[in-house]
Amino acid sequence: MRKNKVICVGEALIDRIRNKSNQGFTDFLGGAPANVACALRKLKIDSTFIGSLGNDDYGKKFISQFDQLGVNQDFLQLDNNSSTRVVNIDRDQLGDRFFSGFEDSSNSRFADEVLSKKLIEKEILNLEKSFLEIKYLVTGTVLLSSPISAETILFLVEQANKFEVKIVIDLNWREVFWDHASLSSEISKPARVNLIKNFLNHANVLKLAKEEATLFFEDENPLLISQQLPSRPDVIITDGKNPVLWYINGLQGITETPTSQEIVDTTGAGDAFLAGFISKLISSGYPSNAQEIEDCIKFACVCGLLTCFGEGAIEQQPYYEKVNKFLGSLIS
Repeated sequence: MRKNKVICVGEALIDRIRNKSNQGFTDFLGGAPANVACALRKLKIDSTFIGSLGNDDYGKKFISQFDQLGVNQDFLQLDNNSSTRVVNIDRDQLGDRFFSGFEDSSNSRFADEVLSKKLIEKEILNLEKSFLEIKYLVTGTVLLSSPISAETILFLVEQANKFEVKIVIDLNWREVFWDHASLSSEISKPARVNLIKNFLNHANVLKLAKEEATLFFEDENPLLISQQLPSRPDVIITDGKNPVLWYINGLQGITETPTSQEIVDTTGAGDAFLAGFISKLISSGYPSNAQEIEDCIKFACVCGLLTCFGEGAIEQQPYYEKVNKFLGSLIS
């Protein structure tokens, strides 16, 4: 049985983005693993989303979106005692976005914090059957901020390893999640960093933003970062519109990113980039030379760029045909 599918594990939440005038806001479906699952479907890759949503209107909107794109929801959990998280994204004086906190909830915890290992264990035979076709498990580190969801992601990674599923981790450091969580809010920042670094040992592929590379590894060299981890993962470092640094399959390089004057909103660009990269790994195989790596990274960069041409992460993600058309225009 050919392994050509992807499981994305983690948070699905609402990005409440402040308008440029800072008057009013617009709600968009988001959350890095949910974004990746949706972006993969647009790139013709089968994906499954594993996460927990509130049994509320936002949760129903996600189910509708997943249905529309054909994202598998066999292991999706709906929780009656928690709400889908709403993230407030404000703008500074220059108009740049930043996470400012969460909308108050009537429940003590958000749904993504209570992703249940027990509920997944009830479906263990279906999960094992699913893993036979799964090539990559994609996740971040937000789930580690809650003991319930942390136990679950560690369990899923353990199960994935049994079936030789490759683990892709996008560090996606969001300190505001840790500040809010009832248990991890009392953990010091150095302790949080160590907890996350230990989890990164599971990675076969590690994606970092430049500032995350500096915070967690005190380095911006992907080869040296790989050497800091026992698993010696392939490492990709993004930095907005600046070149992508990478250490992949024993090779190291730098890839320029395409630019545009049409940038509207960068929300979800990194998730679209990751989905684009994974889609190339599945469709073209793991790159074995510098040119193949460059092709993968360029495809991923275009996926990220096109997502910035409008507001919202999932809505703006490009379909496969649009990515190839844009790549063609770069060559010509």
